Amino acid sequence: MSKANLLKKYSKEEPKKNIKRNQKEELIKEYSPLIKFVAQKIAIRLPPNIELDDLISAGSIGLMDAIDKWDPTRDNKFKTYAEFRIRGAILDELRSQDWVPRSVRDKSKALDRTIAALENELGRYPTEEEISSRLNMPMIEFHDLVNQVRPVSLLSIDDQPTFSDSDKKSIANLLEGAKSGNPFNQLNVKVVKDVVAKAIEELPERQRLVLSLYYFEDLNLKEIGQVLRVTE
Repeated sequence: MSKANLLKKYSKEEPKKNIKRNQKEELIKEYSPLIKFVAQKIAIRLPPNIELDDLISAGSIGLMDAIDKWDPTRDNKFKTYAEFRIRGAILDELRSQDWVPRSVRDKSKALDRTIAALENELGRYPTEEEISSRLNMPMIEFHDLVNQVRPVSLLSIDDQPTFSDSDKKSIANLLEGAKSGNPFNQLNVKVVKDVVAKAIEELPERQRLVLSLYYFEDLNLKEIGQVLRVTE
């Protein structure tokens, strides 16, 4: 039986608690490569002491949640929905374990304080040269520091004010800038994601999902519309 047919058969059964256990296990087996794919994407941003197998285990919970909650009548793409749930489950597990070393958290807080102070003094976001100068740190050491604190920027996917069109464009541009590989661009993204996360945490679930898919999952409006069954 194909993945699509298996999903439809599973989703039509009511109540789901009466479904044979092996049917759900078959679905999990079919989509297990997706769990590993998401886990590996997250793992490359984590310290080496974090085991990939632990991320995969957490992701399995997310996949089971996706299988139970997916609604085929909404014409959304299961793979996209499942990836969203898997990633959220992994990040929630990381948060619960407080996996970031205290020394890294302290460095991140100190860096944030330095940036905030400079931003207040300058009336704009400081350049990397200005930050490294304030820290009395050579540029190469500054880039190393930024790379060390990058894992702290990982966000829970469920983690209010709405944004104007200009705000959205600015955020999107900063996120795009991170692809250059420059640690300072990635630092900008960390700051932006912190702001976005705090702003959306009190939104209704549907609106949180839209913003999360757009800013954190890199889906375009058409793809989000397919997930939520709406038009642009």
